[in-house]
Amino acid sequence: MNTPIRTTVMMLICVFCWGSVFPVAKDILVHMSGLSLSIWRFTIAIISLFIFMRLTRMRMVSLSLNRYIVLGIIGMMGVGGLNLALFSGLSHTSATNGALIMALSPIVTTVMAALLNRTMIARVQLLQLAIAFSGVLLVVVNGDLMSLLSLQLNKGDLTIMLGMLAWSGYTVCGSKVSGWLPPLEFSLLTMAAGLIGLSVVSMFQAEVHPVQELIVLSWPLLISMLYIGVFGTVVGYLCWNNGVKTLGSANASLYFNLVPVFAALVSVLMGQNVTIIQLAGMLLVLAGLTLPLITEQIKRNRAVTLSSNG
Repeated sequence: MNTPIRTTVMMLICVFCWGSVFPVAKDILVHMSGLSLSIWRFTIAIISLFIFMRLTRMRMVSLSLNRYIVLGIIGMMGVGGLNLALFSGLSHTSATNGALIMALSPIVTTVMAALLNRTMIARVQLLQLAIAFSGVLLVVVNGDLMSLLSLQLNKGDLTIMLGMLAWSGYTVCGSKVSGWLPPLEFSLLTMAAGLIGLSVVSMFQAEVHPVQELIVLSWPLLISMLYIGVFGTVVGYLCWNNGVKTLGSANASLYFNLVPVFAALVSVLMGQNVTIIQLAGMLLVLAGLTLPLITEQIKRNRAVTLSSNG
């Protein structure tokens, strides 16, 4: 049985693991291509998930061919597309910038879901989008808003934005298939599809050699890669799925806003620079994403005040 404290701890572990991937991967990408890192990340994750399922004696749900095809498309788009864009982008931008851009995912997911379901977006959600986007924009232009007149976005920032869009699409699609597939199996099958897609892409990249790049890595970097595969992927997904099941997707998604916070903190601990502009952008993103909580609390306080006066 999941108590509120246990669920909160698991969600904090999840966002810490995901946030720490950014600075940890930054060091590995000095010696390995983003595509190779993505391939090894999900190879480690899939092996770990299979071991977990064997130990817990879980059985796979039998699916039709059409559903396997749907999962394959979702996995190649979300898992493959996100990681290819994320790790490629991190080669050209900072870990904090990457985490900040990914922090827009909950809002972009809301917009995608509204368009798909043909529903209106609440005003507070539009305000969220404006505030959070201003935070990312502040980081991208490095505090010089006048540079917008001749803005040329960093290649890494643009690449990670594409990955963020792929992840938002993955999340929306995932909510549509949750009725016929458990979260753990959804994660495993889409990871496998994403890994296949990444492996195929690597065959057409002459400069990408996953096995050779792995062999030359030092032991500390190999341990870092193992951390990304096990903790940054498997542990993160398992804790996230538990939180979604217990809290619901809306409440669980609030924890995702802490990913850039942990990314910045781990970056500092690892000796990577975090500028004042990046911190300011991070605070703006967090302010936009937590706006509904603030407005809801204000409404509750007003209701309490009115009832007490009445």
